[in-house]
Amino acid sequence: MRVPSRLDAEAILYTLFVLLLLWIPIPLGSNRGWAWAVLEAWSFALLGGWLVAWARRGALIAEPLRRAWPVFALFALWIALQALHIIPLPREWVASLSPEAARMHALADPLVGMREWLTLSIEPHASRVAFFKTLAYVAIFFLTLALVNRRERVRQLARVLVYAALVHAVIGVLLHLSGSTLQWFGTPVSHADSASGPYANRNHFAGYLEMMLALGIGLLIAGLSDRRAETWKAFFRQTLEWMLSPKMLLRLTLCILVIALTTTHSRMGNTAFFASLIVAGVIGIALSRKATRNTVVLLVSLVVIDLVIVGSWFGVEKLAARIEQTTIADVQEREDPATHTLKLVEDYPVLGAGPGTFYVAFPRYRPASVVLFFDYAHNDYAQFAAESGLLGLALLALVVAVSLAAAVLAQARRRDPLMRGMAFASIMGVSAILIHATVDFNLQIPANAVFFVVLLAFAWISLHLERHGDAPPR
Repeated sequence: MRVPSRLDAEAILYTLFVLLLLWIPIPLGSNRGWAWAVLEAWSFALLGGWLVAWARRGALIAEPLRRAWPVFALFALWIALQALHIIPLPREWVASLSPEAARMHALADPLVGMREWLTLSIEPHASRVAFFKTLAYVAIFFLTLALVNRRERVRQLARVLVYAALVHAVIGVLLHLSGSTLQWFGTPVSHADSASGPYANRNHFAGYLEMMLALGIGLLIAGLSDRRAETWKAFFRQTLEWMLSPKMLLRLTLCILVIALTTTHSRMGNTAFFASLIVAGVIGIALSRKATRNTVVLLVSLVVIDLVIVGSWFGVEKLAARIEQTTIADVQEREDPATHTLKLVEDYPVLGAGPGTFYVAFPRYRPASVVLFFDYAHNDYAQFAAESGLLGLALLALVVAVSLAAAVLAQARRRDPLMRGMAFASIMGVSAILIHATVDFNLQIPANAVFFVVLLAFAWISLHLERHGDAPPR
């Protein structure tokens, strides 16, 4: 019986990592307690397995993992900030660091004045839950850099994620066309008005599709050719080769993903997709020393063909009508939670009320005119500022900024088509979520947060992964 080699162990970890990424959108975006517990246990087990393999010299540190130290430094500060919220501190310290938190503890429990130790979080249990989610996201960022350490794995992982999204898109569109309502993991999900795939909320399904479309477009760009047909015969031959190649399947997949995105009828989801495509396209063309005509043609076709032709058959008119019929009241309904959250930020300016505590803290700042209960602020920026303070928001902003800078540098410096394509995917996918985050809470949904950090990791991979075929990293 053959004993598994060290390289086999690393390959097994990579396979289990891909399976984890395939699993997490399925149970309602992993936005249920048991589902994110599975996510955490799975990611921690993989991280532990990689560390054991590394200690036994069965895994090596890839260059992107080594070079991403600025992000890990920022993540370490972010984790320390979250831990600070749940570690009991002397009552005087809490009163000094966050007077409002000390006052809320006193209001919630009159005996708190007799306690010597308090937490900065006004709801320690919710903050502990958020803390372990954060650890899982950082673990996945690490594992992406550690395990996706070869060009073939980069291409393979991107393809697997895009084709998995195709399955969700087809099922979502079919359920929408049939007007079905299903019990999905104990939650009734209606597809009558819009497609929501495996998510309970169509806007979060739209956020997922935005990121997968970015990966798919990055793969298309990676496969573009600079060849020019000198004759009509050569042109038809190249066209036929393209139609019979995997690129045609990928292009059809992107069409179906756009159909699914359109049928979500998510106004900001569709806006974020096309806006991020334009942003990433302009950056890519501007930084390319040799911007090919094929790149420009591809980007234009994505907008024209997908929106005008494909979308017109599957609900783009309904989406356009929904955008046109958007009233001030509709906008205000989305803005109200974020607007009133600013008052919460004023009371907890530096450290916030505690990660995961928005649903506990917000009712106090909700005016009588807002009768709905809000678990989330419908604005990721406002929610992060409310829960982790301006300090926490600044740390996360730096994580995103340095990663986007790495992707932009990859666009400017790399000549490897695959790395340029993945840099494009990172810029586009991250930009789409950042735009969508102004009116929604995709980053509070575990599955979407995971894919967001995977795209951030792809930025470092696209900049630092060496072009040396498929040999293991040295």
